[in-house]
Amino acid sequence: MAEPEFQIYQCSNEQCRFRCPNNLTERIMERCPLCGEKLIPQGSAFINSKKPSANPVVTGQPAVIFEVLLDNLRSTLNVGSIFRTADGAGVNHIFCCGTTPTPEHAKIAKTSLGAESFTPWSYHPNALDQVKLKRESGYRVISMEATDSSKSIFTTLTTSAQSPTLLVMGNEVSGIDPEILQYSDQVLFIPMQGKKSSLNVAVAFGIAVYTLLNNSHMETNVIG
Repeated sequence: MAEPEFQIYQCSNEQCRFRCPNNLTERIMERCPLCGEKLIPQGSAFINSKKPSANPVVTGQPAVIFEVLLDNLRSTLNVGSIFRTADGAGVNHIFCCGTTPTPEHAKIAKTSLGAESFTPWSYHPNALDQVKLKRESGYRVISMEATDSSKSIFTTLTTSAQSPTLLVMGNEVSGIDPEILQYSDQVLFIPMQGKKSSLNVAVAFGIAVYTLLNNSHMETNVIG
């Protein structure tokens, strides 16, 4: 399949100057969506190809087995975004549990952009059962939740180079199942500087997964 071709357009109205890219493989924009004046192409058409080079340098592979459990998420857009980030971070497996929509849902593709095809996943009706199984298998369970006893992800040793890790992300409103927190080796939070007390779960996942993987690499280097 050919890569889509894009063109930057800018409004001819100097009082508006609306500017945006347009996918030429879908349609050609003629009028400004804000003021209705003519749109003028800027520069040359281009292809935004993000394919890796023939010999990519892989630097971000997890030092240990790193898996993710989604405990009763509700948004297909959040799940899709998590799948895309998980692929980029090299996550080994995603467990979709309870109400969490799976990649079988068509809307997930809107934010995953095909990443759901590369990250192994499975569905499990009971998240707590899955956490218990992982603990029994020797996994270190880390849950992202702000509680009275949780610790900052930026100031706490969060991974063990000797053990596989299971990162748990919870429901966008109710958070992680309290019993899962009891089975967690660590409960961590992302410090907030503003008025809100939490981040979007997909955004929080991105921060958490790369922070944990970075710590894992650092610890492995120290041990080795």
